[in-house]
Amino acid sequence: MAYIDISSSAEMMPDQNQVSSFLKRYQQAETVKDHWKDKFEEAYEYCLPQRESFYDETPGERRTDKIFDETAVVGVQEFASRLQAGIVPTFARWADFQAGSEIPEDQRNSVNEQLDSITNYVFEILQNSNFNQEIHESFMDLAIGTGILLVEEGDAINPIKFSAIPLPRVSLLSGPDNRIDTIFRTRYVEASEIKILYPKAKLPENFDILSMNNNNKKFKVIEGIYKLYDKPNKERYKRCVVIDELKAMILEEYYDGEGSNPFLVFRWNKASGEVYGRGPVFNAISAIKTCNLTIELILENAQMNISGVYTFEDDGVINPENISLVPGSLIPVAPGSRGLQPISGAGNFDVAQLVLNDMRANIKKALYMETLGRPEGTPMTATEVSERMADLSRQIGSSFGRLQSELIYPLLRRIIKILSKQGRIDIPKINGREVKVVARSPLAKAQHLQDVADVNRFNQIIAGTFGPQMINLIINQNETARYIAEKMNLPEKLIRDESEQQALVEQVKQMQQAPQASGNDNGMG
Repeated sequence: MAYIDISSSAEMMPDQNQVSSFLKRYQQAETVKDHWKDKFEEAYEYCLPQRESFYDETPGERRTDKIFDETAVVGVQEFASRLQAGIVPTFARWADFQAGSEIPEDQRNSVNEQLDSITNYVFEILQNSNFNQEIHESFMDLAIGTGILLVEEGDAINPIKFSAIPLPRVSLLSGPDNRIDTIFRTRYVEASEIKILYPKAKLPENFDILSMNNNNKKFKVIEGIYKLYDKPNKERYKRCVVIDELKAMILEEYYDGEGSNPFLVFRWNKASGEVYGRGPVFNAISAIKTCNLTIELILENAQMNISGVYTFEDDGVINPENISLVPGSLIPVAPGSRGLQPISGAGNFDVAQLVLNDMRANIKKALYMETLGRPEGTPMTATEVSERMADLSRQIGSSFGRLQSELIYPLLRRIIKILSKQGRIDIPKINGREVKVVARSPLAKAQHLQDVADVNRFNQIIAGTFGPQMINLIINQNETARYIAEKMNLPEKLIRDESEQQALVEQVKQMQQAPQASGNDNGMG
């Protein structure tokens, strides 16, 4: 548990005590992570061999020696792409800002129109940033269980910078509410890079001498951010940066308000009491290892069948050191000697295909690669696309809800925080009361379209049972149209407000009454 006792303020604590407390908490997070390292490393070796290892290794080291079947490697890539297309699709507006419950009813239309323009601007910033590239990498880590996305303030050209942080570089702790509230990031940087990475850092007095004596040395820098609990009902964080070798804290900052934490940690699923998440790869790791072992045995069997295994009589003539089994080679043998004799294989290994088919099907199912089968033949219709997304939404329902609370809402709050700080937008707090976030991703739309289908089905039943005239008596047409427009993500500016609708009704009435009045005048004449 990462509860922080701040009975004495941080400013009153000696620097060395702060460093000791910080490193102690870091070691606690590393101890928790040590219980997971072997499991994570195994999953990364079989599914994401190109990602960074949890253990020390030389740059460019080959990590594909255990990969004999690529089903899981390709499956994780497709899982990340499918998840990105379903939750945060590229070049699409996958969320809306709308007026919350505290906004008066008569002001909601105008507020929603203003929020609609802000939403367009936010997603324009996202589309011009590196968000789509980095979130895909984080989703690949999410297939293992836990993804980490760093959202930092950028410059005038790129207001927001996104970075997918590899899980091997991060250690986590949970707080009193069982939510992740402490994040440590480890980096190895050269002395000249520290000031670039941390412009506000205050380096020790002897640091220049140490860096000159160690030109090529990379210092271990530990960056940590944790939640403070000294002020109830207020979100507050403290960020510290420590050079491990020198036991020196070079940076100390405080962040206030919602969206102030730059680290977003999101999990696919987790067991009660655990900090790190468990992804779909954990469910399929046995099938993944079985597939790789089976392919390895098939290749060994194929090698034996191709090159063969031979026996020979040791008659003093045949020298096995000089035998080369290549086309056109001549092997001398003694008269009457049987020479080289091949040994037949142990048997046919066709049963392996049965094992592979079952295991590959399990892997694809675990990674959601076979949702409603593969689209083949004619292109999919809009209804089929909707049904596929609805089926995927039902399968990942609980994980989709977790991603909304741990990724989507914190991400949008963080973006709003940065853009508001830069003076680019002016928006109230996104707390559900003044402004709320409404998901508009394809997976969320699948549920919304189901709501629309329920309305259409109701209308059909009423019309078929009591006749079409009953629909106008039972259903409020205006409110129903607004409900369907909201579910189908129709922009607010396309919907007429009540005053415009009333004016249009009056105009239609006047147009209908004009011919009647003209006819009456002609009759009187």
